[in-house]
Amino acid sequence: MRRRLITSTLAVVLVVISVFGVSVVLVETRTITSAAQDRVESEALRLVSIVDSRMIGDDRITAGILRDQVGDERYALIEIPGRAPIEVGSKPDGDVIQHVEQGDQGETITVQEPRSTVTTEVGRVLLVIAGVALLTIVAAVVLAVRQASRLTSPLTDLAETAERLGSGDQRPRHKRYGVPELDRVADVLDNSAERIGRMLTAERRLAADASHQLRTPLTALSMRLEEITLTDDPETVKEEATIALTQVERLTDVVQRLLTNSRDPRTGSAVTFDLDEIVKQQIEEWRPAYRGKGRAIVSSGKKDLKAVGTPGAVAQVLAALIENSLMHGGGTVALRTRVTGNQVVVEVTDEGPGVPPDLGARIFERTISGRNSTGIGLAVARDLAEADGGRLEMLQTKPPVFGLFLSRTTSSTPPPRPSPRPEDETPTVR
Repeated sequence: MRRRLITSTLAVVLVVISVFGVSVVLVETRTITSAAQDRVESEALRLVSIVDSRMIGDDRITAGILRDQVGDERYALIEIPGRAPIEVGSKPDGDVIQHVEQGDQGETITVQEPRSTVTTEVGRVLLVIAGVALLTIVAAVVLAVRQASRLTSPLTDLAETAERLGSGDQRPRHKRYGVPELDRVADVLDNSAERIGRMLTAERRLAADASHQLRTPLTALSMRLEEITLTDDPETVKEEATIALTQVERLTDVVQRLLTNSRDPRTGSAVTFDLDEIVKQQIEEWRPAYRGKGRAIVSSGKKDLKAVGTPGAVAQVLAALIENSLMHGGGTVALRTRVTGNQVVVEVTDEGPGVPPDLGARIFERTISGRNSTGIGLAVARDLAEADGGRLEMLQTKPPVFGLFLSRTTSSTPPPRPSPRPEDETPTVR
């Protein structure tokens, strides 16, 4: 491209120089020739006037007297009737420019100038024009090289940026070149890099969330299937199969929920549901796992509470909190329901050592974990709660208490911050 720009610029300059150069040469040649003819005519008229005046005064007319009136490069012939011709200067050879003038006393004045003087002047003009043309060509070459570098270097840089983007490097460069068209391309590449980065981040997040959220339902489902393989009682098989089908439905709901949140975290299908059923379902599902570790899981608090949200999402949030207590907590895990203002609160607490002080509120950040776990569960749980218009908070660090706040009515405004408990309730958080 650089060679093309330089070649095209030079071609344009040469065409312009040729057109204007030829025109200038023609005009200057005509002007110089016309000026030489005017000089010859002017000199002939001057000689006629001198000769007439001297003839009237009966003065002598000689070549010496008229020599100062004739230029060095010109030749004059004075022909007076009855006298010998008078020559002033050297008669030129070859082509000449001449003018013949008749005087009032019958004399004839002929002035000649060699055409070589015109050729010499035209040659000087050509040298000047050639010098100007050469300087113009040099300036055009320098300008073309600089302009080509200004255009090709950014294009090479943009090509490298596109190649980096295609190879997986989504970092925007935010580099501009001072050329509006190239800057527009750079803007598009930077915006594309940011969009691709967000898309890849969302895909990675979805993969991590899915692997974490599907692990627990799949583990519970495999336990149910193992129970079926270990029993010959048709009633037990039927009961376990029914539970397994329910878990498959919940597993499908988890996948759908994750996909929905990955596209639009605020998209929800909130309905009014019975909170007691969700709490009971979670306790029954997790009781075998707790029993296997010699621990218990219980529920308490107000009954017959109605909440607004997506039952599957609420179940996943509670499952994440219960699993967190199973992995990091100790003793009995308690699920307690209460009402504060226009909200329903489900608290999950255990008798373990609590959240380390260095974690604090960062416990909900991704990759933050008190032990060698993924650090995703609580982050996903908070996302699910917020997608339903709820809120997940850590109310106390020792012993650990997490609170899931849900609305009791279908309000479009986000739920308020947690308010203090009524004095008549047995507090579990201080």
